[in-house]
Amino acid sequence: MSDPALGLLMLALIVVVIMMGFATAFTLMGLGMFFGFIAFYDPHQNWAQNRVFDLMVQRTYGAMTNDVLISIPLFVLMGYVMERGALVDKMFYSIQLAFRRVPASLAVATLIVCTFWGIASGLVGAVVVLMGVIAFNPMLRAGYDVKLASGVITAGGTLGILIPPSVMIIVYAAVAGQSVVKLYAAAMFPGFFLSFLYLVYIIGWALIDPKIAPPLPEEQTRVKVPPWITAFQRLYSPNMALALGKALLSPERAQGLEIDGKPMAWRRILQNFVIALVPFLLSFITLATVWWYVVIHQQAGAASGPIEGLQQLGSAVSAPAETPAEKGPDFQFYLWFWISAAVLAAWTARSYRRMDGERFEVLKLLTSSVMPLGILTVVVLAVILFGITTATESAAVGAAGAFLLAFHARTLDWKRTKEAVFLTAKTTAMVCWLFVGSALFSAVFAILGGQALLESWVLSLNMTPVQFMILSQAIIFVLGWPLEWTEIIVIFVPIFLPLLKHFNIDPILWGTLVFVNLQAAFLSPPVAMSAFYLKGVAPPHVTLNQIFNGMMPYMLVIIVCMVIMYVWPGMTLWLPNYLYGGG
Repeated sequence: MSDPALGLLMLALIVVVIMMGFATAFTLMGLGMFFGFIAFYDPHQNWAQNRVFDLMVQRTYGAMTNDVLISIPLFVLMGYVMERGALVDKMFYSIQLAFRRVPASLAVATLIVCTFWGIASGLVGAVVVLMGVIAFNPMLRAGYDVKLASGVITAGGTLGILIPPSVMIIVYAAVAGQSVVKLYAAAMFPGFFLSFLYLVYIIGWALIDPKIAPPLPEEQTRVKVPPWITAFQRLYSPNMALALGKALLSPERAQGLEIDGKPMAWRRILQNFVIALVPFLLSFITLATVWWYVVIHQQAGAASGPIEGLQQLGSAVSAPAETPAEKGPDFQFYLWFWISAAVLAAWTARSYRRMDGERFEVLKLLTSSVMPLGILTVVVLAVILFGITTATESAAVGAAGAFLLAFHARTLDWKRTKEAVFLTAKTTAMVCWLFVGSALFSAVFAILGGQALLESWVLSLNMTPVQFMILSQAIIFVLGWPLEWTEIIVIFVPIFLPLLKHFNIDPILWGTLVFVNLQAAFLSPPVAMSAFYLKGVAPPHVTLNQIFNGMMPYMLVIIVCMVIMYVWPGMTLWLPNYLYGGG
């Protein structure tokens, strides 16, 4: 048997052995050692002197010294701490009340919480199980179709591995030798766009067939307004924002009221007034941050530049090309900025005009349940994308912030902390061993000539870049049915990467398409892990086939998203090119 044939046999065996249930990392190492021993075999040498043992040591050391992998345990720790220490049920309740008048409001709230919680934790299993416990039974009791209820949980739960900060993106960056920061920027818009497509599908289905998501009874949509708010409105104004503003100037009448059994002091009035300012603060801070970064910060940094007469360490003699951000905003930026400012101003004015007691109570619930986690997530992403910290340092900030939030909520004890640390160590060890096995397997596969054989075969087909893109993504989509995303990225993605140069395909764009594609790996039977996670917490009468049927339409949504991403590559590449330049 020729060496390339041995390489193809390796590739076939790895799929078969993994599908038989053997551990992926040790299967990769075992096959790599076995076929590597054959590749390096020399009858004139003692078997212990076979060079495959040296290769194993080199690949292990390479994985141990890979700086990209350092951020994985910190992001995983952040996820496990958030899973055990935060209040998802309170978040779900407040978001459900905020969207109570939207069709399929429970499903919409579930998708939003899945997206939000997935970003914070990045753990598919944890999000699916948590939302299965919190949201699945309420949807079934409300008369929701089983397929709708199961589909939104299983599909929404997978978004955490796509939207940054994501461990999957870090793994791909290490395999492909790409920048984690650029990949994070590239995956940002497609991740939220896929979530938006899920939302359109849910609401559209509910509008076409209202029987799948009946309107909730009034007792489930009624907001429980505390007595002090009703009394406060009678004293000052039905509009809570205006009433709180008046009370700050003349607090004497409000001091006769009680909150939580205590007289209303001026400090409590101020606290509630700050909560009422949240819509304005969100709009103002968002616009101010964009203006500062685009108009002020980048131009100030570009104007300072390197000190004249000195060459920056590691730079070429010629001046580096400016990124679009450093060149300054063009007319399009100012146009869209002021359009966005007008839209946000109209939304803010509408919010304050309609801020009665019910809406103020919902705003308080949203502020207490969503804002802390939202601030932490925004900070973690912002410090990475704006170049303030590296991905590893940002992961450390996220892990520390997760502990602070959990301690503040008083839901994280010593037992749960030990569980989070143990699971982090277990997950990190699995990823690192996967890298060792993948590196050894890929090296032996290349030595045997398998990589060269596949490349020559693909090039002999004379495909266009579009055809190669479709073929590669179709293969990954099919592989997602029997395999998990970790196995696809560490085993099969390295086979496609050398071919991207031949077809002049951006590895950032191709990798982001792979991230979206791999959402299907969690939704495609027979190894659809999301379905098994949900089945573990679902009522006995819900069958696995019903869950599978609920997931299938979301796979079509994923394909639609990938087509739009390829037709409109700017959705993926604009942000990394703007922040860091192309090339």
